Amino acid sequence: MSAQARDRVLTVPNALSLLRLAGVPLFLWLLLGPQADGWAVVVLAVGGFTDWLDGKLARLLDQHSRLGALLDPAVDRLYILAALVALGIREVVPWWAVAALVARDVVLAVCVLVLRRRGYGPFVVTYLGKAATFLLLYAFPLLLLGQGTGALAAVALPFGLAFAVWGTVLYVYSGLLYLAQFGLALRSVPHVAVGSRRDS
Repeated sequence: MSAQARDRVLTVPNALSLLRLAGVPLFLWLLLGPQADGWAVVVLAVGGFTDWLDGKLARLLDQHSRLGALLDPAVDRLYILAALVALGIREVVPWWAVAALVARDVVLAVCVLVLRRRGYGPFVVTYLGKAATFLLLYAFPLLLLGQGTGALAAVALPFGLAFAVWGTVLYVYSGLLYLAQFGLALRSVPHVAVGSRRDS
């Protein structure tokens, strides 16, 4: 792909990523304002579908771009952060879990800044990080549904807790793997890219 193609901004996948980004404050308001958990789950589901769709369209239309590579995982993290803060405030998720997940992203963000100052690229994508993000994004709506009453809540809550536990463990573990990449990169020759884009 040419440098001009990678620098494109006005693409269909990027438009979908911006739509997902616009849903983050709406999602947070629904959770903390009216506590309309059903609508919050709908917003999260639409975000998940457009996340899949923008990747599919990027491949079909050959519309990969640097902005898309940065925006897509960033929006995923914003959804996770918004859900964590809201569920922590509502005492659905313990604050120690919120702190562990947020600390993981803060530490990795600092590592990326250090790498860029030394002439490296972002971390190599790992599917473990992708799997952790997938589990967490499915855990949150299940936990929300589990706060209700009835048969649906009784089924959703244990599944939500299972997804949350496994997602948290994998999210932290994948962070340790990225830290290992960081250590190896600092010991190697400068100006060699660590990877093409950051994990999810």
